[in-house]
Amino acid sequence: MGQIESLSEIEEKLEKLSVSANENIKNAKSDSELNQLRVDLLGKKGKLSTILKGMGKLSSVDRPVVGQRANLIKINLQELLNKRKNQILNQRLDQQIKEEKIDVTIPSVGTPPGSAHPLISTQDEIIDIFCGLGYSVESGPEIETDFYNFESLNIPKNHPARDMQDTFYLDENILLRTHTSPVQIRYLENNPPPVRIIAPGRVYRRDAVDATHSPVFNQVEVLCIDKDINFSHLRGTVLSFLKSFFGDIPVRFRASYFPFTEPSAEVDVMWKGKWLEVMGCGMVDPKVLENLGIDSEKISGFAAGLGVERFCMVRHQIDDIRRFYTNDIRFLEQF
Repeated sequence: MGQIESLSEIEEKLEKLSVSANENIKNAKSDSELNQLRVDLLGKKGKLSTILKGMGKLSSVDRPVVGQRANLIKINLQELLNKRKNQILNQRLDQQIKEEKIDVTIPSVGTPPGSAHPLISTQDEIIDIFCGLGYSVESGPEIETDFYNFESLNIPKNHPARDMQDTFYLDENILLRTHTSPVQIRYLENNPPPVRIIAPGRVYRRDAVDATHSPVFNQVEVLCIDKDINFSHLRGTVLSFLKSFFGDIPVRFRASYFPFTEPSAEVDVMWKGKWLEVMGCGMVDPKVLENLGIDSEKISGFAAGLGVERFCMVRHQIDDIRRFYTNDIRFLEQF
Protein backbone atom coordinates (compact mmCIF):
# COMPACT_ATOMS: atom_id res chain seq x y z
CA MET A 1 0.00 0.00 0.00
CA GLY A 2 1.17 3.53 -0.77
CA GLN A 3 2.02 5.85 2.06
CA ILE A 4 -0.86 8.11 3.14
CA GLU A 5 0.07 11.75 2.62
CA SER A 6 -0.58 14.34 5.28
CA LEU A 7 -2.32 17.68 4.79
CA SER A 8 1.00 19.54 4.90
CA GLU A 9 2.54 17.28 2.24
CA ILE A 10 -0.35 17.78 -0.15
CA GLU A 11 -0.27 21.54 0.44
CA GLU A 12 3.46 21.57 -0.24
CA LYS A 13 2.94 19.71 -3.53
CA LEU A 14 0.20 22.17 -4.55
CA GLU A 15 2.46 25.12 -3.78
CA LYS A 16 5.34 23.65 -5.82
CA LEU A 17 2.93 22.97 -8.69
CA SER A 18 1.66 26.55 -8.58
CA VAL A 19 5.19 28.05 -8.64
CA SER A 20 6.48 25.84 -11.47
CA ALA A 21 3.28 26.25 -13.51
CA ASN A 22 3.49 30.05 -13.21
CA GLU A 23 7.04 29.99 -14.54
CA ASN A 24 6.25 27.60 -17.40
CA ILE A 25 3.21 29.60 -18.51
CA LYS A 26 5.20 32.85 -18.39
CA ASN A 27 7.90 31.33 -20.67
CA ALA A 28 5.50 29.72 -23.18
CA LYS A 29 6.13 30.93 -26.75
CA SER A 30 3.18 29.60 -28.74
CA ASP A 31 -0.47 28.58 -28.61
CA SER A 32 0.44 24.93 -28.98
CA GLU A 33 2.82 25.13 -26.00
CA LEU A 34 0.08 26.76 -23.91
CA ASN A 35 -2.45 24.10 -24.89
CA GLN A 36 -0.02 21.37 -23.87
CA LEU A 37 0.54 23.08 -20.52
CA ARG A 38 -3.21 23.32 -19.99
CA VAL A 39 -3.55 19.54 -20.52
CA ASP A 40 -0.51 18.69 -18.35
CA LEU A 41 -1.64 20.88 -15.49
CA LEU A 42 -5.44 20.82 -15.53
CA GLY A 43 -6.41 17.79 -17.60
CA LYS A 44 -8.11 14.68 -16.17
CA LYS A 45 -4.71 13.01 -15.85
CA GLY A 46 -2.87 16.26 -15.21
CA LYS A 47 -0.61 17.12 -12.31
CA LEU A 48 -3.32 18.84 -10.28
CA SER A 49 -5.63 15.84 -10.52
CA THR A 50 -2.78 13.51 -9.57
CA ILE A 51 -2.05 15.48 -6.39
CA LEU A 52 -5.73 15.58 -5.44
CA LYS A 53 -6.08 11.80 -5.59
CA GLY A 54 -4.53 11.67 -2.13
CA MET A 55 -7.06 13.99 -0.53
CA GLY A 56 -9.67 11.22 -0.30
CA LYS A 57 -7.80 9.72 2.64
CA LEU A 58 -7.65 12.95 4.55
CA SER A 59 -9.93 13.68 7.45
CA SER A 60 -13.27 15.38 6.89
CA VAL A 61 -11.75 18.53 8.41
CA ASP A 62 -8.69 18.62 6.10
CA ARG A 63 -10.41 17.75 2.81
CA PRO A 64 -12.25 21.12 2.45
CA VAL A 65 -8.98 22.96 3.14
CA VAL A 66 -7.18 21.09 0.31
CA GLY A 67 -10.17 21.41 -2.01
CA GLN A 68 -10.39 25.19 -1.51
CA ARG A 69 -6.64 25.61 -2.06
CA ALA A 70 -6.71 23.43 -5.19
CA ASN A 71 -9.67 25.36 -6.61
CA LEU A 72 -7.88 28.70 -6.14
CA ILE A 73 -4.79 27.33 -7.89
CA LYS A 74 -6.92 26.04 -10.78
CA ILE A 75 -8.65 29.39 -11.25
CA ASN A 76 -5.32 31.22 -11.08
CA LEU A 77 -3.71 28.91 -13.66
CA GLN A 78 -6.67 29.31 -16.04
CA GLU A 79 -6.37 33.10 -15.80
CA LEU A 80 -2.61 32.95 -16.38
CA LEU A 81 -3.07 30.68 -19.41
CA ASN A 82 -5.66 33.03 -20.96
CA LYS A 83 -3.57 36.11 -20.21
CA ARG A 84 -0.47 34.58 -21.80
CA LYS A 85 -2.52 33.47 -24.81
CA ASN A 86 -3.67 37.06 -25.37
CA GLN A 87 -0.09 38.32 -25.01
CA ILE A 88 1.14 35.86 -27.64
CA LEU A 89 -1.73 36.85 -29.95
CA ASN A 90 -0.93 40.57 -29.57
CA GLN A 91 2.77 39.96 -30.14
CA ARG A 92 1.99 38.02 -33.29
CA LEU A 93 -0.36 40.79 -34.49
CA ASP A 94 2.25 43.49 -33.80
CA GLN A 95 4.81 41.53 -35.76
CA GLN A 96 2.38 41.01 -38.62
CA ILE A 97 1.56 44.73 -38.76
CA LYS A 98 5.28 45.53 -38.72
CA GLU A 99 6.02 43.09 -41.55
CA GLU A 100 2.98 44.03 -43.65
CA LYS A 101 3.42 47.78 -43.49
CA ILE A 102 1.82 49.45 -46.54
CA ASP A 103 3.20 52.50 -48.29
CA VAL A 104 0.01 54.43 -49.09
CA THR A 105 1.95 56.77 -51.40
CA ILE A 106 2.60 53.97 -53.92
CA PRO A 107 0.21 54.21 -56.91
CA SER A 108 -2.48 51.54 -56.88
CA VAL A 109 -2.29 48.63 -59.29
CA GLY A 110 -5.26 47.03 -60.97
CA THR A 111 -7.95 49.23 -59.45
CA PRO A 112 -11.23 48.46 -61.23
CA PRO A 113 -12.61 51.49 -63.09
CA GLY A 114 -15.70 53.16 -61.69
CA SER A 115 -18.50 54.97 -63.49
CA ALA A 116 -20.90 57.81 -62.79
CA HIS A 117 -24.24 56.97 -61.19
CA PRO A 118 -26.97 57.09 -63.87
CA LEU A 119 -28.72 59.97 -62.09
CA ILE A 120 -25.49 61.96 -61.99
CA SER A 121 -24.71 61.35 -65.66
CA THR A 122 -28.30 62.24 -66.65
CA GLN A 123 -28.20 65.46 -64.63
CA ASP A 124 -24.80 66.35 -66.08
CA GLU A 125 -26.16 65.90 -69.61
CA ILE A 126 -29.16 68.14 -68.83
CA ILE A 127 -26.82 70.78 -67.42
CA ASP A 128 -24.54 70.56 -70.47
CA ILE A 129 -27.46 71.12 -72.84
CA PHE A 130 -28.69 74.22 -71.01
CA CYS A 131 -25.18 75.59 -70.61
CA GLY A 132 -24.89 75.27 -74.38
CA LEU A 133 -28.02 77.42 -74.62
CA GLY A 134 -26.38 80.16 -72.54
CA TYR A 135 -27.61 79.29 -69.05
CA SER A 136 -25.50 79.28 -65.88
CA VAL A 137 -25.84 76.86 -62.95
CA GLU A 138 -26.97 78.09 -59.51
CA SER A 139 -27.65 76.32 -56.21
CA GLY A 140 -29.32 77.04 -52.89
CA PRO A 141 -30.06 75.51 -49.47
CA GLU A 142 -32.07 72.31 -49.15
CA ILE A 143 -33.47 73.50 -45.81
CA GLU A 144 -35.66 76.45 -46.74
CA THR A 145 -38.02 78.97 -45.18
CA ASP A 146 -41.74 78.96 -45.89
CA PHE A 147 -41.30 82.36 -47.51
CA TYR A 148 -38.84 81.26 -50.20
CA ASN A 149 -40.43 77.88 -50.82
CA PHE A 150 -44.04 79.11 -51.02
CA GLU A 151 -44.95 82.75 -50.36
CA SER A 152 -42.40 84.34 -52.69
CA LEU A 153 -43.70 82.05 -55.43
CA ASN A 154 -47.26 83.32 -55.13
CA ILE A 155 -48.36 80.51 -52.78
CA PRO A 156 -49.57 82.22 -49.56
CA LYS A 157 -50.56 80.28 -46.45
CA ASN A 158 -53.74 78.20 -46.81
CA HIS A 159 -53.43 78.38 -50.61
CA PRO A 160 -54.85 75.21 -52.25
CA ALA A 161 -51.64 74.79 -54.26
CA ARG A 162 -49.82 73.79 -51.08
CA ASP A 163 -51.77 70.55 -51.16
CA MET A 164 -50.01 69.72 -54.44
CA GLN A 165 -46.73 69.38 -52.54
CA ASP A 166 -46.93 67.38 -49.31
CA THR A 167 -44.14 68.98 -47.31
CA PHE A 168 -41.63 67.93 -44.65
CA TYR A 169 -41.81 70.73 -42.04
CA LEU A 170 -39.01 71.08 -39.47
CA ASP A 171 -41.03 73.72 -37.61
CA GLU A 172 -43.75 76.20 -38.53
CA ASN A 173 -41.57 78.21 -40.90
CA ILE A 174 -38.65 75.90 -41.74
CA LEU A 175 -38.97 72.98 -44.16
CA LEU A 176 -37.17 70.74 -46.61
CA ARG A 177 -37.60 72.39 -50.00
CA THR A 178 -40.23 70.80 -52.24
CA HIS A 179 -38.68 72.17 -55.44
CA THR A 180 -35.60 74.14 -56.49
CA SER A 181 -37.65 77.20 -57.44
CA PRO A 182 -36.50 79.04 -54.25
CA VAL A 183 -33.04 79.17 -55.83
CA GLN A 184 -34.52 81.38 -58.56
CA ILE A 185 -36.01 83.81 -56.03
CA ARG A 186 -32.76 84.03 -54.04
CA TYR A 187 -30.81 84.66 -57.24
CA LEU A 188 -33.20 87.37 -58.50
CA GLU A 189 -32.97 89.20 -55.15
CA ASN A 190 -29.29 89.92 -55.83
CA ASN A 191 -29.05 89.81 -59.63
CA PRO A 192 -31.11 92.10 -61.85
CA PRO A 193 -32.31 90.93 -65.30
CA PRO A 194 -31.33 89.68 -67.77
CA VAL A 195 -31.16 86.29 -66.06
CA ARG A 196 -30.70 82.84 -67.57
CA ILE A 197 -30.09 80.18 -64.92
CA ILE A 198 -30.81 76.56 -64.12
CA ALA A 199 -31.05 75.21 -60.57
CA PRO A 200 -30.37 71.47 -60.24
CA GLY A 201 -30.67 69.85 -56.82
CA ARG A 202 -32.28 67.44 -54.40
CA VAL A 203 -35.86 68.06 -53.24
CA TYR A 204 -38.17 66.43 -50.69
CA ARG A 205 -41.87 65.56 -50.59
CA ARG A 206 -43.89 63.27 -48.38
CA ASP A 207 -44.70 60.82 -51.16
CA ALA A 208 -45.29 57.14 -50.48
CA VAL A 209 -42.48 55.04 -51.93
CA ASP A 210 -43.46 53.02 -55.00
CA ALA A 211 -42.16 52.32 -58.49
CA THR A 212 -42.57 55.93 -59.63
CA HIS A 213 -42.41 57.97 -56.40
CA SER A 214 -39.75 58.70 -53.81
CA PRO A 215 -39.69 61.16 -50.88
CA VAL A 216 -36.27 62.32 -52.10
CA PHE A 217 -35.60 63.07 -55.76
CA ASN A 218 -33.74 65.46 -58.05
CA GLN A 219 -35.07 68.40 -60.04
CA VAL A 220 -33.71 70.91 -62.52
CA GLU A 221 -35.48 74.28 -62.63
CA VAL A 222 -35.00 76.64 -65.58
CA LEU A 223 -35.47 80.42 -65.45
CA CYS A 224 -35.17 83.05 -68.15
CA ILE A 225 -35.95 86.73 -67.33
CA ASP A 226 -35.38 89.54 -69.86
CA LYS A 227 -37.13 92.17 -71.96
CA ASP A 228 -39.80 90.99 -74.41
CA ILE A 229 -39.70 87.30 -73.41
CA ASN A 230 -42.85 85.47 -74.50
CA PHE A 231 -44.28 81.96 -74.72
CA SER A 232 -42.66 81.30 -78.08
CA HIS A 233 -39.24 81.67 -76.43
CA LEU A 234 -40.31 79.16 -73.78
CA ARG A 235 -41.60 76.73 -76.40
CA GLY A 236 -38.48 77.03 -78.53
CA THR A 237 -36.18 76.46 -75.53
CA VAL A 238 -38.11 73.40 -74.36
CA LEU A 239 -38.24 71.89 -77.86
CA SER A 240 -34.52 72.49 -78.39
CA PHE A 241 -33.70 70.85 -75.05
CA LEU A 242 -35.95 67.81 -75.57
CA LYS A 243 -34.62 67.26 -79.09
CA SER A 244 -31.04 67.36 -77.79
CA PHE A 245 -31.84 64.89 -75.00
CA PHE A 246 -34.31 62.46 -76.60
CA GLY A 247 -33.73 62.99 -80.30
CA ASP A 248 -36.39 63.82 -82.89
CA ILE A 249 -39.60 62.64 -81.15
CA PRO A 250 -43.15 64.12 -81.04
CA VAL A 251 -43.72 66.74 -78.30
CA ARG A 252 -46.95 68.37 -77.16
CA PHE A 253 -47.85 71.18 -74.74
CA ARG A 254 -50.99 70.88 -72.58
CA ALA A 255 -52.60 73.72 -70.63
CA SER A 256 -52.05 73.31 -66.89
CA TYR A 257 -51.86 75.29 -63.65
CA PHE A 258 -48.94 76.35 -61.46
CA PRO A 259 -49.34 79.21 -58.96
CA PHE A 260 -46.10 80.96 -59.97
CA THR A 261 -46.58 80.83 -63.77
CA GLU A 262 -49.38 82.12 -65.99
CA PRO A 263 -50.10 80.77 -68.54
CA SER A 264 -48.81 77.33 -67.54
CA ALA A 265 -48.33 74.10 -69.47
CA GLU A 266 -47.23 70.52 -69.07
CA VAL A 267 -45.01 68.97 -71.70
CA ASP A 268 -45.40 65.42 -73.00
CA VAL A 269 -43.21 63.34 -75.31
CA MET A 270 -44.30 60.37 -77.40
CA TRP A 271 -42.46 57.38 -75.92
CA LYS A 272 -43.13 53.78 -77.01
CA GLY A 273 -46.44 54.77 -78.57
CA LYS A 274 -47.74 56.66 -75.50
CA TRP A 275 -47.70 60.27 -74.37
CA LEU A 276 -45.47 60.67 -71.31
CA GLU A 277 -45.35 63.82 -69.16
CA VAL A 278 -41.77 65.04 -68.67
CA MET A 279 -41.88 68.75 -67.76
CA GLY A 280 -43.95 71.57 -66.33
CA CYS A 281 -43.47 75.16 -67.52
CA GLY A 282 -45.04 78.57 -67.99
CA MET A 283 -44.56 82.33 -68.09
CA VAL A 284 -43.47 83.76 -64.73
CA ASP A 285 -46.49 85.32 -63.00
CA PRO A 286 -46.13 89.15 -63.02
CA LYS A 287 -46.91 89.20 -59.28
CA VAL A 288 -43.76 87.16 -58.58
CA LEU A 289 -41.68 89.72 -60.48
CA GLU A 290 -43.39 92.67 -58.81
CA ASN A 291 -42.65 91.22 -55.35
CA LEU A 292 -38.97 91.23 -56.33
CA GLY A 293 -39.10 94.88 -57.40
CA ILE A 294 -39.01 94.02 -61.12
CA ASP A 295 -41.24 96.04 -63.46
CA SER A 296 -43.44 93.37 -65.08
CA GLU A 297 -44.55 95.87 -67.74
CA LYS A 298 -41.01 95.94 -69.14
CA ILE A 299 -39.58 92.61 -68.01
CA SER A 300 -41.02 89.13 -68.44
CA GLY A 301 -39.77 85.60 -68.36
CA PHE A 302 -40.46 81.89 -68.29
CA ALA A 303 -39.73 79.01 -65.95
CA ALA A 304 -39.68 75.25 -66.39
CA GLY A 305 -39.01 72.27 -64.16
CA LEU A 306 -38.20 68.62 -64.73
CA GLY A 307 -37.44 65.53 -62.68
CA VAL A 308 -34.03 63.97 -63.30
CA GLU A 309 -35.26 60.51 -62.25
CA ARG A 310 -38.05 60.62 -64.84
CA PHE A 311 -35.64 61.56 -67.64
CA CYS A 312 -33.19 58.86 -66.56
CA MET A 313 -35.91 56.20 -66.37
CA VAL A 314 -37.15 57.05 -69.86
CA ARG A 315 -33.65 57.22 -71.35
CA HIS A 316 -32.52 53.87 -69.91
CA GLN A 317 -35.93 52.12 -69.81
CA ILE A 318 -35.80 51.65 -66.02
CA ASP A 319 -39.08 50.45 -64.58
CA ASP A 320 -38.66 51.27 -60.87
CA ILE A 321 -37.31 54.49 -59.32
CA ARG A 322 -36.18 52.55 -56.22
CA ARG A 323 -33.40 50.92 -58.25
CA PHE A 324 -31.50 54.23 -58.17
CA TYR A 325 -31.16 54.11 -54.38
CA THR A 326 -30.43 50.43 -53.58
CA ASN A 327 -26.69 50.68 -54.43
CA ASP A 328 -26.88 47.33 -56.21
CA ILE A 329 -23.56 47.09 -58.10
CA ARG A 330 -25.10 44.71 -60.64
CA PHE A 331 -27.55 47.45 -61.61
CA LEU A 332 -25.16 50.39 -61.44
CA GLU A 333 -22.32 48.80 -63.44
CA GLN A 334 -24.59 48.70 -66.52
CA PHE A 335 -24.18 52.45 -66.99
